Parts: sequence; C-alpha cells; structure tokens
Amino acid sequence: MQISLLIAAVAAVAAEPPWYQKTWYPYLFDCSDSADWRDQYDSACSAHSANECDVETRSACPQTCGLCTPSSPKMVIATPPIMAAAVAFLFIAYLYVRIDAFPTGAEVGLARVDELSLKIKSGARQFLETEYAYLAVFVVGLALTLFFLFYLTEDENAYTIALSVSLSFVTGATLSASAGWWGMMVATDGNAKTTAACAGDRANGVPGSLNAGLNVAFSTGAVMGFAVVGLGLAGVSTAYVVLCSIYGDDDQALVMQCLAGFGFGASSIALFARVAGGIYTKAADVGADLVGKVEAGIDEDDPHNPAVIADNVGDNVGDVAGMGADLFESYVGSIIAAASLAVTQAQKEGDTLQGKSTQAIALAFLLPAVGIVASTIGFFAVNTSAQGKGWDVHLGTLMWALEKGMYLAAALFTAGAYVCVVQICGLGTNIFACVIIGLAAGMAIGKVTEYFTSFDFGPVMSIKDRGMTGPATVVIQGLGVGMISCVPPTLVLSVAIVSTSALGGAYGVAISAVGMLSTLGITLATDAYGPVADNAGGLAELSHLGKEVRDITDSLDALGNTTAATGKGFAIGSAVLTALSLLSAFKNKINDPTGYDVGDPVVLSGVLTGAMLPYLFAALTMISVGKAAAEIISEVRWQFKHIRNAKGISLGECIRVYTEKAEEFGEGVYRAAPEDEVEPDSDKCVAISTRSSVREMIAPGAYAVLAPLMGGFLVGPRFLMGLLAGAITSGCMLAIMMANAGGAWDNSKKLCEKLGLKKSKDPAKKEQQKACVVGDTVGDPFKDTSGPALNILIKLMSMVSLTVAPLLKDHKDYDHWEYGLIPTAIFVVLTLILGPMMNILTWDDPLANMVSGDAPEDMGKGSSSRSYEPLGLPTTGNRRNTVCKVIGRLLGGGGGVHQNLVTP
Repeated sequence: MQISLLIAAVAAVAAEPPWYQKTWYPYLFDCSDSADWRDQYDSACSAHSANECDVETRSACPQTCGLCTPSSPKMVIATPPIMAAAVAFLFIAYLYVRIDAFPTGAEVGLARVDELSLKIKSGARQFLETEYAYLAVFVVGLALTLFFLFYLTEDENAYTIALSVSLSFVTGATLSASAGWWGMMVATDGNAKTTAACAGDRANGVPGSLNAGLNVAFSTGAVMGFAVVGLGLAGVSTAYVVLCSIYGDDDQALVMQCLAGFGFGASSIALFARVAGGIYTKAADVGADLVGKVEAGIDEDDPHNPAVIADNVGDNVGDVAGMGADLFESYVGSIIAAASLAVTQAQKEGDTLQGKSTQAIALAFLLPAVGIVASTIGFFAVNTSAQGKGWDVHLGTLMWALEKGMYLAAALFTAGAYVCVVQICGLGTNIFACVIIGLAAGMAIGKVTEYFTSFDFGPVMSIKDRGMTGPATVVIQGLGVGMISCVPPTLVLSVAIVSTSALGGAYGVAISAVGMLSTLGITLATDAYGPVADNAGGLAELSHLGKEVRDITDSLDALGNTTAATGKGFAIGSAVLTALSLLSAFKNKINDPTGYDVGDPVVLSGVLTGAMLPYLFAALTMISVGKAAAEIISEVRWQFKHIRNAKGISLGECIRVYTEKAEEFGEGVYRAAPEDEVEPDSDKCVAISTRSSVREMIAPGAYAVLAPLMGGFLVGPRFLMGLLAGAITSGCMLAIMMANAGGAWDNSKKLCEKLGLKKSKDPAKKEQQKACVVGDTVGDPFKDTSGPALNILIKLMSMVSLTVAPLLKDHKDYDHWEYGLIPTAIFVVLTLILGPMMNILTWDDPLANMVSGDAPEDMGKGSSSRSYEPLGLPTTGNRRNTVCKVIGRLLGGGGGVHQNLVTP
C-alpha cells in the first residue's frame, strides 16, 4: 500500500511542469514551440494579447507566447551566472580559511622558510606593480583611441556606443589584471605553508607527508582557478546586463558589439602579462641554470645562487599571474563569441537556432555557472595516499590524485549541461552533443600532452637517451618530439570542429569552447598548483632542509611539471576553438557578399601574412629571453667573484667548499659556520629581470594589436579574414610544438635526476645529465614564454577584429585605405623608437663590451650588468666549455659572452 502511494505521488509530481520550466520558459520560449504544451494550456494561451499579459497569465502558462515575453529577460539570463560567481567567491573565502589553518614555517620551527617566502613575494609584487604601471598607460591610451574611433565613425548614438566600447575595454582589462594579481598574492603565501606541510611539525612529532603538501598547494592553486572564473563570469554577466539596459533587449547585435570591447581588454592584458612574465621567469631560470648547474655544478635552488630568488619569483609572475590572465581571456572570450554567434545565427532561415537567440545566449552564460558548481564539488575529491619518494615516483599514480577531482567535476557538469541545454533552454540534443564534444576534446588533449611530456613514457625517455651523444642530439630529438606531438591534438581539434559544426553550425563550435572551459575552476587549480609546489621545493633547498623533505617536495614538483604541461595543452585547444568562434563572429559582422575564396590573391595574401605573424612573435620573445638571460648570467658570475663576507671569503670560494664537502659527506649534510657563510645579492637579479621583461614586452604586444588594424583598414576585411585564418593555423601548430618540446626537454632533465645521473661516479652519465640540462635551458623559453603567448596572440587578433568589425562592415578591398595609414604610421614610429633609440629591437649584443672586461659597472642602453670576470670555480674541463658554448648559440645571446667560461 505504501509503495503504491509513493508511486502515485511520484507520478503526480512528474505530471507537473518542473520548477526550471516554470521559471525559465516564460522568458525563453514561445507557445508554438511545443504543441503538447499549447494544447494543454490552450485556455491560458488564447487569453494572451499584446495588451493583456500579466504575472497571473504568465504563471498559468509554462511557455508564454512571444507577445508576453517580459521586458527584462536580461536579468533572467544573467542571474544564474552572477549567483554562480558569488558561489566562487564564497568558496575562495573558504579556501582562505583553509589555507590560514595550515602552519607557517615559523610555527613548525622553520622561520627561514617564511623569510625567503617574503623575499619572493616582495619580488613578485615589485614586478607586477612595475608592469601594471606601464599597462595602465596602455589601457588608458587605447581606451581613448577606441572612443574617438567609434565616435567619429558611428552614425547613430555615436557618443553612447563609443563610451560603451571604451568602458567595456577598461573593465575587461582591469578584471584580467585583478585575477592575475589575486592569484599571485595567494601563491606567494601558499609556497611557505606547502614547505612547512612537507616538513611537518618537528617539535610536536608530526611528520610531513605528501598528502599534506598536496592539500596546501592545491588549495592555493584553487584560489587562482576560482578567482579567474568568478571575476570572469561576474564581469561579463554584469557588463551584459548594463549594456542591455542601455540599448534594450531587442538590439542584441549592438549589445554584443560593445561587449566585444570587454574581451578586447582582457586579451590585451593577458598578452602583456604572459609575455612579460614569461621573459622574466625564463631569463632568471636560464641564468640560474647555466651558471649554477653547468658552470658551478650546484643544485637548482642552491641558496648561494644569486638568481634563485628571481627564478622563484618568475614561477609566480609567469606561471600563476600570466596563466591566470591567459585563461581569463579564453573564458570570457568563449562566452562572448558564443553569445555573438547566437544573435546572428538565430536570424538565418532554416537554422537550428532560428528564432531562439535568447535561449542560445542564455546557454552561453548558464554552462559556466554549472561548471563553477561542479568544480567546487570536484575540489574535495583531490587527495593521495602515495609516499614522497623524490623524483623516483610514478607520475601516473600522482596524476590520479588530481585527475579524479577533474573527472568528478566533468561528470557533474555533463549532467548539469543536459538539464541546461535540453530541459531549460530546449535547444536539443545536437547542441548538448557539441558541449560534450568540447569537454571531451579538452580532456583528450590534456592526456596526449601528458604522454609527450611525462617521464613515464617513451618520448621523454628518448630525449634522455640522446644525451649520451651530447647536447646537440638532445635538442634535435626534442624538436622532433615537439613536432610529432602536433599530430594527435590537431586531429582531436579537427574532429571536434567538424563534428560540432555539423551539429550546430558556428554556434556549435563556439558552445563547444564554452563546454571545454566550463570546469576551468578546477582545471586551472591543477595548473596553478605546479608553481606553488616548485616554489616549495626551492624554499626547502634554500633553507637547507633534509633529504626527507626534499623527497616530498620533489614528488610534488614532478607532478607540477606534468600538470603545467597538460594545462598548456588545454590552453592551446581552448584558444583555437575560441579564436575560430571569434573569427566566425567577425565574418558574420562584416557581411561581405563576395566570399572568402582561399584561391583569391587578396585572401591568400592575408593567409600568408597571418601565418608569418606567430613566427615573428615567437622570435621576438625568444630573443628577448636570450638578451635578458645574458644579463643575469653576467651578474651571477660577477657576484661569484666579488661578493665577500666579513672574513673576505668570496661567494665562489664558499660554493667550492660546499661542493667538496658534498663529495666527502653527501648532499645536504655539511653546513658552514655562520661567519663563513656568504649571502648573494638576490635583489640585483630581481631588478634586472623586472626591467628587462617590462622593456621587452612592448614590441610583441603592440604588434599583435596593430597587425589586424593595419590589414583590415589598409587592404580590407577579406585580407583580414585570411590573416586571422593563417594566424590561427600557424599559431596552433607552433604553440603545440613549442610547449610540448619544452615540456619534454624539462622532464628529460628531471628523469636524469630521478635516475641519479648527476651524482653518478660514471663521467659519461654525468655528461649525459648536463646535455639534458642544455636541452631544458633551450626549452625554457619554448614552453614558458613563446609557446603560451601564441595562444593569446591568435585570440587577441581575433578579438581586435571583432571589436572593429562594425567599422569594416560592407567595405570592399581598399575602401578608405587611408585609414590604414594611421596604424601603419604608429607601427613605423614604434619600431624606430624601440630599435635605434631604445636598443630593444636590435641585433647588437647587449653585453658586447664585457668580453674584454672593460665595461663600466652600470652599462648604458638599459643594461645594468657588471663587467665580465672569471668565476674562479672548480670545473670539469673543456667539456663544460663546449656545453656552455652550445647553450649560448642556441639562445641567440651572441657568441662572445658565452665563450670563455672555464677558468684556471
């Protein structure tokens, strides 16, 4: 009897329209969409008219007719994402409480760890303050340019449109910068607590553990992840509501035109943050590795290396703030692209979205909201029972600790996406399939990237094996691995694009990008975890903690290297789908009836020009790293020779004593007396990296903005279409190759450490390890500077084009070509300033005077490096000299400064 009553109750509930239909259908549907609903509520629907639509009538009909659509559907569209953003902020508050509960270094008797962490935080703050001061000028200048550009070219509401675009631009830029700052600040707090968790509380007998360190580092990274999605979704949703309030719900095309300015601002900041952060981190890293590991033979984070603090600062400004700004831009860009395509595609006869623009726009905002909730739940599934065994770990086992959280979030998102797509928005299973394809493609690219960059698999092992024959074959093998690694991601992306386009048109491709990025909260948390773990290992070594602590931090670092590589693969895949969606939106905006035949000379010229731009961009950033690294190398050498303590012992002599004692007693056993220690001047290297990176970021960032403006106005929209298509294709391949080759080189070095080659008694194995260090040094700017920045390049150029699309609408080739002279003139003047005047765009060796040792202590033309003098350190002979020559040539820093590294 009770069972039958329960069945009857369930049937009665099932007969009623679900709560989400009652809430959402009045805003999203027309009665004619469903004959069943129309027949069931015929009396209510027949009462509707243009003048007879009130709350009672709407509540009586679950799907009100179009005449009864409420005046403010924007609030219904924007309310769920804003509420989800609030959930993200509340979860961040919880994470702060959680992180605050973990002990600091001082609380476990390791006050030195906190002191060093403060130095890293101070350096990171110094860099971001300097960078943001430059970017503030850029943002204000470009916002004024956009204002006058739209004000002078719009026919109606010129002032309002111009102000909306420029303020949207400023808002997007501000939130992008805020996301990077927020993540960086918490990351520099979490690194010390991660080290403390790995060390344990010795006074109370609490041992450190891998799981404790993982919890601290992942909680810290989660703040970055949820800050990006919270600020991104709240910002774009609020901007949408404000613009709808200004222009009305009926003029969605104009709303999307102004909303593109928001994405433009986010893209601009992301590019500069990625480039400057990448130059900073890799200049310090290369300098620290070359002089420390190869020349002096000391460990990666030896406290006597002056560049170590700058290296750890770089991990935060590049891999935390830079990656955060990068994915913030992808996140909001995918939403804007999908919403823009929803407006245009819904106007096409016979399209699957015909007459459903409101539903399609709502879905673009709903899916990220569901993703935030799913990511929040997935966070609690992250843990591990593995033991910290240093580099002697199986990465697949450690990866599962993070992957199970991502898989749980993906499963929950899939269920929520079905409700949103099919039940709430009524867009059918085809669009739902597009969402799932995007989500699956992102996960597939991540696993492929793991295969090519993890030292558990063949590609990295093959690079390590090539080290037996020297650094040249390591570099050759790494390039080959990077090139062949383009094949699987390209096939995955191609299948995803073709299938989603067949199912849902351009909107299907765009919504697949939204699906891929919807669980970004937990995906970015796993990525931001990496630099926190890396910093924790550095702090452990800088503080002279024992091997048992280093084993745990090394295990976390090994996992972080792989998550960083998979995160870069994910970022590339999402960038391609987002850029392609923006390209489709741009095509719909300009409305050129002549078409875009790739065989047309104008279009083909654009394709070739666009394909060249990623190579120009990558070259500029690679050369910048080489120049900045040369200054760091010179500074470190100078300090090894000249920095002395009160007893007159030089830094180089102190290192020699530690090296001898390590050979006698083992690593980490010997500690010099306080009066015999020599402290390096780390602040000098931090200042060099900050100045160099900020100077060198100007040209790549400015050229990325100017290129589409020059092509679009000087030639025409067809040329610009070709340029964007060429840049997306070329940039995708180059980004995948550089990111995966760099990651593989990096982990080949880690594999050598895992196998103990550095400490081997066999000279051949020691040389094999050094050869892999060379490969890692070459790969550093590949994977952390040029490669990641290419993702933003292709999105930024597409976003710039979409923003100025109304100004190019209905233009033929060479119409108003005179407008293109303005960005062309800016390009020429900027190049002249950065070249002969500032000596940035030049082939000159910035340290050429140092070869003869007659350079002043503070050189001109922006260089503050001291003149070169020998190290006075023990060496291993001509082999080391050869290694360093190879590195110098590969980094393009000029032959002279790298040639005489061996001293008597």
